[in-house]
Amino acid sequence: MLKVERLTKTFGSLVAVDNVSFEVPRGQMVGIIGRSGAGKSTLLRMINRLADASSGRILCDDVFEGEEVDVCALTGRRVRQWRARCAMVFQQFNLVPRLAVISNVLMGRISYHSTLTTLLMRFSDADRALAIRALQRLDMVSHGLHRADELSGGQQQRVAIARALVQEPRILLADEPIASLDLRNATIVMDSLRRINQEDGITVISNLHLLQTARDYCDRIIGMRKGAIVFDGPPSALTEATARELYGSGGQGNEEEVELALSATSTAH
Repeated sequence: MLKVERLTKTFGSLVAVDNVSFEVPRGQMVGIIGRSGAGKSTLLRMINRLADASSGRILCDDVFEGEEVDVCALTGRRVRQWRARCAMVFQQFNLVPRLAVISNVLMGRISYHSTLTTLLMRFSDADRALAIRALQRLDMVSHGLHRADELSGGQQQRVAIARALVQEPRILLADEPIASLDLRNATIVMDSLRRINQEDGITVISNLHLLQTARDYCDRIIGMRKGAIVFDGPPSALTEATARELYGSGGQGNEEEVELALSATSTAH
């Protein structure tokens, strides 16, 4: 169980995340939706400890052998352990362009080894087998020896997901994982995340801009506006009227963004 309690993040006078609270049971797939600037990415970065909260707590009892910990209070090695078990997939992939695909995936094993082992790429046979299996699951094993910068955007995102898988996570965070992809590749990536969620029982929390994508893939939708949660429930409970309120309106530019976010174009097969 992941519990977020009164989590707040401020940047000077700007409140990016405003007193947010919710719980996510193990194995749920959650889509966080909202306009750009709603606080979605900041929220995920705090959960992963890439950003520190200004106040509030993040509690989890599913990573440190059943011990409930306040993620915000972790330091040193425990933070690194948390990031290993709470993996992050980014919009821009964050691969090392000049390295081979298999080497990029093996970077997900960093937290299990010394810095020297990682720098010299002296990973064990077991690590390499784990990386190959992850690439097989993402249908990318045939590209294992290709440089990352030779791949398409959709292929790079699948490599990034494979890298997250070899961290052996309990929670997988995805920050706008399909924002820069075309429809075909977006479908492949979302199908992969859903399959991992269902087959492995890994909790998946994904920021998504399009409401229809969240409806297609997620068990639950959390809607954010101006840093606060304004909706939390199953996809079927989110009406168009509520969604329009969530995304906001007013002004031609804003209305165009609303219509795009509410687009009925589905990424699902």
